[in-house]
Amino acid sequence: MNSTRDAAAAAADLIVIPARYGSTRLPGKPLVPIAGRTLLERVLANAVEAARLAGECAVIVATDDTRIADHAEALGAQTVLTDPTLDSGSARARAAAHRQASLPERVVCLQGDAPFIAPQVVARMIETLRQGDADVATPVYPLDWDRLDRLRAHKRTTPFSGTTCLRAADGRALWFSKRILPAIRDEAVLRERQAMSPVWQHLGLYAYTMQALDWFAAASPGTYEVLEGLEQLRFLENGRAIATVPVDPPEHALSGIDTPADVALAEEAIARLGDPFPG
Repeated sequence: MNSTRDAAAAAADLIVIPARYGSTRLPGKPLVPIAGRTLLERVLANAVEAARLAGECAVIVATDDTRIADHAEALGAQTVLTDPTLDSGSARARAAAHRQASLPERVVCLQGDAPFIAPQVVARMIETLRQGDADVATPVYPLDWDRLDRLRAHKRTTPFSGTTCLRAADGRALWFSKRILPAIRDEAVLRERQAMSPVWQHLGLYAYTMQALDWFAAASPGTYEVLEGLEQLRFLENGRAIATVPVDPPEHALSGIDTPADVALAEEAIARLGDPFPG
């Protein structure tokens, strides 16, 4: 089998789905069924719909395993086999982009374990980069006071789960943190005055210009990137612009599928809220 499957048709933009087989907590994760459809099938359907909405956009699955590649192709996807030593989804996305016949202008890294990212969100990120001058686009959503209370409670037991974002008036990201930012003086007064808190939560999804993704791969990790464990801080620490894209709070609030328990939670959410699978 060739290491490169049929390349995606030349397009200005590319959505890459990094899909690894070797998850320690959920081996073969992309092939795991969730409510009758594999995880990869769900992510791929969202990517294809996002590409249709954006226009001039191709989709490719980047994997290190022929079983995943075979499944992706059976679903009608283009695939690329990438180096199994690549250590992140962004690195795998960059490798896939450089394997295309024509280098794309922009690349979305749509993680293969995130089945509930709405296609409209992905398309809006692409459009944000097309229309502006940012290096990166990423979605954020506002928290009402109930959601903020739940995030605070969650962080008492898992302090490094959930990322918040400080935004400028023009939507440019000022900072990201695993802490809840900003601190809120006179919170009781603010709660009486408005329904929404001033806190924005980050949805871990990125669209890059090709130049920015190449720069990221060559740059050393930043001081705060290492301390917080947030790779997007590498851009901010080096003065590069990240555009935040406001989106609605996700109904299916599961950010990723990492364990059998997450699969059960995803199926419960689908049963309770309906299946967001496109089509």
